[in-house]
Amino acid sequence: MNPVYEKLLRCYESIQKKFDFSKFRPEVAIVLGSGLGDYAQDIQIAGEVDYHEIEEFPVSTVPGHAGKFIFGYVEDVPVVCMKGRIHYYEGYPITDVVLPIRLMKLMGAKVLFLTNASGGINPSFEAGDFMMITDQISMFAPNPLIGANIDELGVRFPDMSHVYDPALQKCIKKAAEKNHIKLQKGVYAQATGPSFESPAEIKMLHTLGADAVGMSTVVEAIAANHMGMKICGISFVSNPAAGISQTPLTHEEVQEAANQAAPKFRQLVTASVKEIKEILQEK
Repeated sequence: MNPVYEKLLRCYESIQKKFDFSKFRPEVAIVLGSGLGDYAQDIQIAGEVDYHEIEEFPVSTVPGHAGKFIFGYVEDVPVVCMKGRIHYYEGYPITDVVLPIRLMKLMGAKVLFLTNASGGINPSFEAGDFMMITDQISMFAPNPLIGANIDELGVRFPDMSHVYDPALQKCIKKAAEKNHIKLQKGVYAQATGPSFESPAEIKMLHTLGADAVGMSTVVEAIAANHMGMKICGISFVSNPAAGISQTPLTHEEVQEAANQAAPKFRQLVTASVKEIKEILQEK
């Protein structure tokens, strides 16, 4: 058996000992990016499992990223929230970076809702904007599907024409309109980090068609798409990217901007889940 798949199964077996999935099966998996660390206050919590309690599970090392799965209900939708994602720049192999996504799929999640903080590249974007992700650029971090294909998860050559589900995008757009939240849309690019991008790199990404850039998300979407999950995403534009802004970038400033936007971000995510609920019920 593929060693990556074996490790995934061991993690699933381990978390099953901590949480009873026969009584609770999440339908939506939410990755809580910067600014959504306190989203649990909006959830009717059914249980939590710390990453440290899961055998062989990678642990987030980034300040502001707690490491645990939160199970509960958002608008009566059973969800699993990943509070603290794993980043490639932390030194983990790319298969470990996407292991949590694969694990949430095994738990039962059909939809993956990705969130993050990003630097704005599109000149029409302002700090504080929310961008619905419509597509992605995945040229910089290693593809998580490199190596022997895990046939139990998906096909060798998955199609990437519609990574971000059009129906889910309509849900996010409707949620933003109902709550009078300004919503941009665009292409998200993942750089490896942990250093912020140089002005020349931002100019290159702009030429390639990127509207925002960050250090996560894309590889997670690739893994989820491989498994047949429906995917949507919102990126919080915490600052103009290097070269667009003349102010040096710091992690603390990004985190502070995300914290200030957190109430509206939580509102948008919850409203979007409410809209997604109708799609899940139709199926």
